[in-house]
Amino acid sequence: MTTAFDPIVLGGTPLANRVVMAPMTRSRAYGAGAEPTELMATYYAQRAGAGLIVTEGIQPSPVGQGYPDTPGLHTPGQVRAWRTVTDAVHREGGVIFAQLMHTGRIGHPSLLPGHLVPVAPSAVAARGRVYTHEGPKEFVTPKELGEAEIAQTVADFAAAARNAVAAGFDGVEIHGANGYLIHQFLSDNANLRTDAWGGGGEGRIRFAVEVVTAVAEAVGGRRVGLRISPGNPFNDITEASPGEVYGALLDRLAPLGLAYLHLLEGPDAELTGRLRKAWPGTFVLNPFTHPDVTGPDALTLVEEGAADMVAYGALFLANPDLPRRLAAGGPFNTPDQATFYGGDHRGYTDYPALTA
Repeated sequence: MTTAFDPIVLGGTPLANRVVMAPMTRSRAYGAGAEPTELMATYYAQRAGAGLIVTEGIQPSPVGQGYPDTPGLHTPGQVRAWRTVTDAVHREGGVIFAQLMHTGRIGHPSLLPGHLVPVAPSAVAARGRVYTHEGPKEFVTPKELGEAEIAQTVADFAAAARNAVAAGFDGVEIHGANGYLIHQFLSDNANLRTDAWGGGGEGRIRFAVEVVTAVAEAVGGRRVGLRISPGNPFNDITEASPGEVYGALLDRLAPLGLAYLHLLEGPDAELTGRLRKAWPGTFVLNPFTHPDVTGPDALTLVEEGAADMVAYGALFLANPDLPRRLAAGGPFNTPDQATFYGGDHRGYTDYPALTA
Protein backbone atom coordinates (compact mmCIF):
# COMPACT_ATOMS: atom_id res chain seq x y z
CA MET A 1 0.00 0.00 0.00
CA THR A 2 1.32 3.42 -0.98
CA THR A 3 1.49 5.96 1.83
CA ALA A 4 2.10 9.70 2.03
CA PHE A 5 5.59 8.98 3.34
CA ASP A 6 6.69 6.99 0.29
CA PRO A 7 8.85 8.68 -2.34
CA ILE A 8 7.47 9.72 -5.71
CA VAL A 9 9.00 11.03 -8.93
CA LEU A 10 7.37 14.29 -10.01
CA GLY A 11 8.02 15.14 -13.62
CA GLY A 12 11.42 13.49 -13.40
CA THR A 13 12.29 15.06 -10.02
CA PRO A 14 12.54 12.59 -7.11
CA LEU A 15 10.62 13.64 -4.00
CA ALA A 16 11.27 12.21 -0.55
CA ASN A 17 7.58 12.01 0.36
CA ARG A 18 4.11 12.92 -0.84
CA VAL A 19 3.39 15.73 1.66
CA VAL A 20 3.11 19.10 -0.11
CA MET A 21 3.48 22.53 1.46
CA ALA A 22 0.59 24.42 -0.12
CA PRO A 23 1.06 27.98 -1.39
CA MET A 24 0.27 30.57 1.28
CA THR A 25 0.42 34.35 0.96
CA ARG A 26 2.53 35.78 3.82
CA SER A 27 3.16 39.39 2.62
CA ARG A 28 6.70 39.82 3.85
CA ALA A 29 8.53 40.90 0.66
CA TYR A 30 9.14 44.44 1.91
CA GLY A 31 10.52 47.24 -0.22
CA ALA A 32 9.86 48.82 -3.59
CA GLY A 33 11.52 45.97 -5.46
CA ALA A 34 9.02 43.29 -4.31
CA GLU A 35 12.02 41.05 -3.66
CA PRO A 36 12.15 38.08 -1.27
CA THR A 37 14.27 38.53 1.85
CA GLU A 38 16.71 36.51 3.92
CA LEU A 39 13.90 35.93 6.40
CA MET A 40 11.86 34.35 3.63
CA ALA A 41 14.81 32.10 2.78
CA THR A 42 14.87 30.93 6.40
CA TYR A 43 11.12 30.31 6.37
CA TYR A 44 11.21 28.08 3.31
CA ALA A 45 14.40 26.27 4.30
CA GLN A 46 12.82 25.35 7.64
CA ARG A 47 10.11 23.51 5.69
CA ALA A 48 12.39 21.66 3.28
CA GLY A 49 11.23 18.33 4.73
CA ALA A 50 8.15 18.61 2.51
CA GLY A 51 8.16 16.37 -0.50
CA LEU A 52 7.37 19.54 -2.43
CA ILE A 53 7.22 23.19 -1.37
CA VAL A 54 4.97 25.47 -3.42
CA THR A 55 5.73 29.11 -2.69
CA GLU A 56 3.34 31.90 -1.93
CA GLY A 57 1.82 33.52 -5.00
CA ILE A 58 4.41 35.43 -7.04
CA GLN A 59 3.27 38.09 -9.50
CA PRO A 60 4.55 37.53 -13.04
CA SER A 61 4.27 41.25 -13.87
CA PRO A 62 3.76 44.53 -11.98
CA VAL A 63 0.04 44.67 -12.79
CA GLY A 64 -0.39 41.12 -11.50
CA GLN A 65 0.08 42.19 -7.87
CA GLY A 66 -3.05 42.15 -5.75
CA TYR A 67 -1.83 42.37 -2.16
CA PRO A 68 0.74 44.38 -0.20
CA ASP A 69 4.32 43.13 0.03
CA THR A 70 3.98 40.11 -2.23
CA PRO A 71 7.05 39.10 -4.26
CA GLY A 72 7.56 39.20 -8.01
CA LEU A 73 9.54 37.30 -10.63
CA HIS A 74 9.78 39.90 -13.39
CA THR A 75 13.00 41.82 -12.62
CA PRO A 76 16.67 40.81 -12.43
CA GLY A 77 16.76 41.85 -8.75
CA GLN A 78 13.86 39.54 -7.94
CA VAL A 79 15.54 36.65 -9.73
CA ARG A 80 18.75 37.19 -7.73
CA ALA A 81 16.82 37.41 -4.46
CA TRP A 82 14.85 34.24 -5.15
CA ARG A 83 18.14 32.42 -5.79
CA THR A 84 18.92 32.98 -2.10
CA VAL A 85 15.67 31.20 -1.23
CA THR A 86 16.09 28.26 -3.59
CA ASP A 87 19.72 27.74 -2.56
CA ALA A 88 18.66 27.63 1.10
CA VAL A 89 15.96 25.05 0.38
CA HIS A 90 18.26 22.92 -1.74
CA ARG A 91 20.95 22.92 0.93
CA GLU A 92 18.38 21.30 3.21
CA GLY A 93 17.51 18.69 0.57
CA GLY A 94 14.18 20.22 -0.43
CA VAL A 95 12.34 20.69 -3.73
CA ILE A 96 10.59 24.00 -4.41
CA PHE A 97 8.21 25.23 -7.12
CA ALA A 98 7.35 28.91 -7.63
CA GLN A 99 3.64 29.65 -7.78
CA LEU A 100 2.90 32.22 -10.49
CA MET A 101 -0.18 34.23 -9.50
CA HIS A 102 -1.74 37.08 -11.46
CA THR A 103 -4.58 38.41 -9.33
CA GLY A 104 -6.47 40.15 -12.15
CA ARG A 105 -9.35 42.22 -10.81
CA ILE A 106 -8.48 41.34 -7.20
CA GLY A 107 -6.34 44.28 -6.13
CA HIS A 108 -6.29 48.06 -6.07
CA PRO A 109 -4.49 50.86 -7.98
CA SER A 110 -2.78 51.93 -4.74
CA LEU A 111 -0.87 48.64 -4.77
CA LEU A 112 0.40 49.12 -8.33
CA PRO A 113 3.21 51.28 -9.70
CA GLY A 114 2.67 54.26 -11.95
CA HIS A 115 -0.85 54.61 -13.23
CA LEU A 116 -1.62 50.90 -13.56
CA VAL A 117 -5.06 49.58 -12.65
CA PRO A 118 -6.20 45.99 -12.12
CA VAL A 119 -7.14 44.09 -15.26
CA ALA A 120 -9.65 41.33 -15.96
CA PRO A 121 -11.49 39.48 -18.73
CA SER A 122 -14.34 42.01 -18.46
CA ALA A 123 -14.84 45.38 -16.81
CA VAL A 124 -16.75 43.93 -13.86
CA ALA A 125 -15.74 44.79 -10.30
CA ALA A 126 -15.61 42.05 -7.71
CA ARG A 127 -17.74 42.52 -4.64
CA GLY A 128 -15.71 43.02 -1.51
CA ARG A 129 -12.59 44.76 -0.29
CA VAL A 130 -8.84 44.25 -0.43
CA TYR A 131 -6.32 45.16 2.23
CA THR A 132 -3.86 47.90 1.27
CA HIS A 133 -1.20 49.89 3.12
CA GLU A 134 -3.90 52.50 3.71
CA GLY A 135 -6.35 49.93 5.06
CA PRO A 136 -9.21 48.03 3.38
CA LYS A 137 -10.48 49.45 0.08
CA GLU A 138 -13.34 48.46 -2.20
CA PHE A 139 -12.39 46.58 -5.34
CA VAL A 140 -12.39 48.88 -8.37
CA THR A 141 -13.80 48.23 -11.82
CA PRO A 142 -10.90 46.58 -13.69
CA LYS A 143 -9.69 47.36 -17.19
CA GLU A 144 -10.89 44.80 -19.73
CA LEU A 145 -7.95 43.14 -21.41
CA GLY A 146 -7.69 43.62 -25.17
CA GLU A 147 -6.30 41.04 -27.57
CA ALA A 148 -2.78 42.45 -27.48
CA GLU A 149 -2.88 42.73 -23.69
CA ILE A 150 -4.00 39.10 -23.36
CA ALA A 151 -1.09 38.04 -25.55
CA GLN A 152 1.28 40.09 -23.40
CA THR A 153 -0.11 38.55 -20.20
CA VAL A 154 0.44 35.05 -21.58
CA ALA A 155 4.00 36.07 -22.48
CA ASP A 156 4.48 37.48 -18.96
CA PHE A 157 3.64 34.10 -17.43
CA ALA A 158 6.14 32.37 -19.74
CA ALA A 159 8.85 34.95 -18.96
CA ALA A 160 8.26 34.57 -15.21
CA ALA A 161 8.59 30.79 -15.57
CA ARG A 162 11.93 31.22 -17.31
CA ASN A 163 12.95 33.60 -14.52
CA ALA A 164 11.95 30.98 -11.97
CA VAL A 165 14.25 28.42 -13.54
CA ALA A 166 17.04 31.01 -13.67
CA ALA A 167 16.43 31.63 -9.95
CA GLY A 168 16.95 27.96 -9.19
CA PHE A 169 13.37 26.78 -8.77
CA ASP A 170 12.70 23.14 -9.62
CA GLY A 171 9.50 24.12 -11.41
CA VAL A 172 6.47 26.39 -11.35
CA GLU A 173 2.85 26.10 -10.36
CA ILE A 174 0.36 28.22 -12.29
CA HIS A 175 -2.36 29.62 -10.05
CA GLY A 176 -5.67 29.04 -11.78
CA ALA A 177 -7.77 29.06 -8.60
CA ASN A 178 -9.27 31.25 -5.86
CA GLY A 179 -10.83 33.90 -8.08
CA TYR A 180 -7.63 35.26 -9.62
CA LEU A 181 -7.07 36.07 -13.29
CA ILE A 182 -7.12 32.58 -14.81
CA HIS A 183 -10.09 31.63 -12.65
CA GLN A 184 -11.82 34.85 -13.72
CA PHE A 185 -11.58 33.77 -17.34
CA LEU A 186 -13.08 30.39 -16.41
CA SER A 187 -15.98 31.94 -14.48
CA ASP A 188 -19.46 33.02 -15.52
CA ASN A 189 -19.63 36.37 -13.75
CA ALA A 190 -16.12 37.84 -14.22
CA ASN A 191 -15.92 36.82 -17.88
CA LEU A 192 -18.77 38.33 -19.88
CA ARG A 193 -16.90 38.29 -23.17
CA THR A 194 -18.57 37.10 -26.36
CA ASP A 195 -15.37 36.84 -28.41
CA ALA A 196 -12.96 33.92 -28.63
CA TRP A 197 -11.92 34.41 -24.97
CA GLY A 198 -15.37 33.91 -23.46
CA GLY A 199 -18.85 32.63 -24.15
CA GLY A 200 -19.25 28.87 -24.11
CA GLY A 201 -17.17 25.90 -25.12
CA GLU A 202 -13.52 26.49 -25.89
CA GLY A 203 -13.62 30.25 -25.33
CA ARG A 204 -13.96 30.11 -21.56
CA ILE A 205 -10.97 27.78 -21.13
CA ARG A 206 -8.81 29.37 -23.83
CA PHE A 207 -6.84 31.73 -21.61
CA ALA A 208 -5.97 28.96 -19.14
CA VAL A 209 -4.93 26.66 -21.97
CA GLU A 210 -2.75 29.28 -23.62
CA VAL A 211 -1.03 30.27 -20.37
CA VAL A 212 -0.25 26.68 -19.40
CA THR A 213 0.87 25.83 -22.93
CA ALA A 214 3.17 28.86 -23.13
CA VAL A 215 4.72 28.09 -19.75
CA ALA A 216 5.19 24.43 -20.66
CA GLU A 217 6.87 25.46 -23.91
CA ALA A 218 9.11 27.89 -22.00
CA VAL A 219 10.43 25.53 -19.30
CA GLY A 220 9.12 22.07 -20.20
CA GLY A 221 5.85 20.49 -19.14
CA ARG A 222 7.60 18.28 -16.60
CA ARG A 223 8.41 21.43 -14.62
CA VAL A 224 4.85 22.79 -14.61
CA GLY A 225 1.89 22.25 -12.30
CA LEU A 226 -1.55 23.86 -12.36
CA ARG A 227 -3.75 24.69 -9.38
CA ILE A 228 -7.53 24.84 -9.84
CA SER A 229 -10.53 25.25 -7.51
CA PRO A 230 -13.71 24.35 -9.43
CA GLY A 231 -16.83 25.89 -7.99
CA ASN A 232 -14.93 27.95 -5.43
CA PRO A 233 -16.83 31.23 -4.85
CA PHE A 234 -13.85 32.96 -3.21
CA ASN A 235 -13.24 36.51 -4.49
CA ASP A 236 -16.78 36.73 -5.87
CA ILE A 237 -16.61 33.95 -8.46
CA THR A 238 -19.65 32.18 -9.94
CA GLU A 239 -19.38 28.96 -11.94
CA ALA A 240 -22.64 27.37 -13.06
CA SER A 241 -21.15 24.26 -14.68
CA PRO A 242 -17.69 23.56 -13.22
CA GLY A 243 -17.80 19.88 -14.17
CA GLU A 244 -18.25 20.71 -17.84
CA VAL A 245 -15.71 23.55 -17.91
CA TYR A 246 -12.96 21.79 -15.99
CA GLY A 247 -13.52 18.50 -17.77
CA ALA A 248 -12.88 20.29 -21.06
CA LEU A 249 -9.87 22.08 -19.57
CA LEU A 250 -8.26 18.85 -18.39
CA ASP A 251 -8.86 17.23 -21.78
CA ARG A 252 -6.94 20.06 -23.46
CA LEU A 253 -4.08 20.05 -20.94
CA ALA A 254 -3.55 16.30 -20.58
CA PRO A 255 -1.31 15.98 -23.70
CA LEU A 256 1.15 18.56 -22.32
CA GLY A 257 2.70 16.09 -19.88
CA LEU A 258 2.53 18.42 -16.88
CA ALA A 259 4.21 17.61 -13.58
CA TYR A 260 0.90 17.64 -11.72
CA LEU A 261 -2.61 18.94 -11.28
CA HIS A 262 -3.27 20.54 -7.88
CA LEU A 263 -6.92 20.58 -6.85
CA LEU A 264 -8.11 22.87 -4.08
CA GLU A 265 -11.21 20.87 -3.26
CA GLY A 266 -14.66 22.28 -2.57
CA PRO A 267 -17.60 20.50 -0.99
CA ASP A 268 -18.41 18.59 -4.20
CA ALA A 269 -16.54 15.32 -3.55
CA GLU A 270 -18.14 13.72 -6.61
CA LEU A 271 -16.51 16.32 -8.86
CA THR A 272 -13.17 15.64 -7.18
CA GLY A 273 -13.48 11.97 -8.07
CA ARG A 274 -14.37 12.76 -11.67
CA LEU A 275 -11.38 15.06 -12.10
CA ARG A 276 -9.09 12.54 -10.43
CA LYS A 277 -10.15 9.92 -12.97
CA ALA A 278 -9.87 12.37 -15.87
CA TRP A 279 -6.31 13.47 -15.08
CA PRO A 280 -3.66 11.08 -16.43
CA GLY A 281 -0.74 12.43 -14.36
CA THR A 282 0.13 13.16 -10.76
CA PHE A 283 -2.86 14.42 -8.78
CA VAL A 284 -2.22 16.68 -5.78
CA LEU A 285 -5.18 17.21 -3.48
CA ASN A 286 -5.73 20.02 -0.98
CA PRO A 287 -8.82 18.42 0.58
CA PHE A 288 -11.97 20.20 1.67
CA THR A 289 -11.94 20.32 5.47
CA HIS A 290 -13.69 23.65 6.15
CA PRO A 291 -13.90 25.04 8.79
CA ASP A 292 -11.01 22.96 10.13
CA VAL A 293 -7.44 22.95 8.84
CA THR A 294 -6.27 19.90 6.92
CA GLY A 295 -5.13 17.38 9.53
CA PRO A 296 -3.50 13.95 9.84
CA ASP A 297 -6.66 12.19 8.61
CA ALA A 298 -5.93 13.49 5.10
CA LEU A 299 -2.96 11.12 4.84
CA THR A 300 -5.39 8.30 4.10
CA LEU A 301 -6.25 9.96 0.78
CA VAL A 302 -2.98 8.65 -0.62
CA GLU A 303 -3.53 5.19 0.84
CA GLU A 304 -7.01 5.07 -0.69
CA GLY A 305 -5.79 6.25 -4.09
CA ALA A 306 -7.87 9.44 -4.00
CA ALA A 307 -4.67 11.46 -4.51
CA ASP A 308 -1.00 10.92 -5.28
CA MET A 309 0.07 13.73 -2.94
CA VAL A 310 -1.66 15.73 -0.19
CA ALA A 311 -1.20 19.48 0.32
CA TYR A 312 -1.19 21.11 3.75
CA GLY A 313 -1.57 24.85 4.30
CA ALA A 314 -2.01 26.32 7.78
CA LEU A 315 -0.67 23.23 9.54
CA PHE A 316 2.57 23.53 7.53
CA LEU A 317 2.73 27.23 8.34
CA ALA A 318 2.81 26.41 12.06
CA ASN A 319 4.84 23.21 11.92
CA PRO A 320 8.08 23.58 9.95
CA ASP A 321 8.80 19.86 10.38
CA LEU A 322 5.26 18.78 9.47
CA PRO A 323 6.09 15.48 7.68
CA ARG A 324 7.99 14.33 10.75
CA ARG A 325 5.11 15.30 13.03
CA LEU A 326 2.57 13.60 10.78
CA ALA A 327 4.61 10.41 10.82
CA ALA A 328 4.80 10.58 14.63
CA GLY A 329 1.12 11.39 15.05
CA GLY A 330 1.87 14.85 16.49
CA PRO A 331 2.00 16.95 18.53
CA PHE A 332 1.17 19.95 16.37
CA ASN A 333 1.71 23.67 16.90
CA THR A 334 -1.43 25.81 16.55
CA PRO A 335 -1.37 28.40 13.73
CA ASP A 336 -1.54 32.02 14.92
CA GLN A 337 -3.91 33.77 12.51
CA ALA A 338 -2.89 37.21 13.76
CA THR A 339 0.55 36.76 12.16
CA PHE A 340 -0.50 35.17 8.87
CA TYR A 341 -0.02 38.33 6.77
CA GLY A 342 2.85 40.76 7.19
CA GLY A 343 4.97 41.34 10.26
CA ASP A 344 8.40 40.07 11.21
CA HIS A 345 9.78 36.68 12.30
CA ARG A 346 7.03 36.21 14.87
CA GLY A 347 4.51 33.69 13.64
CA TYR A 348 6.78 33.12 10.64
CA THR A 349 10.13 31.54 11.49
CA ASP A 350 9.75 31.07 15.25
CA TYR A 351 7.42 28.05 15.32
CA PRO A 352 9.41 25.32 17.09
CA ALA A 353 10.40 22.01 15.55
CA LEU A 354 10.36 18.75 17.48
CA THR A 355 13.45 18.37 19.65
CA ALA A 356 13.58 14.59 19.90
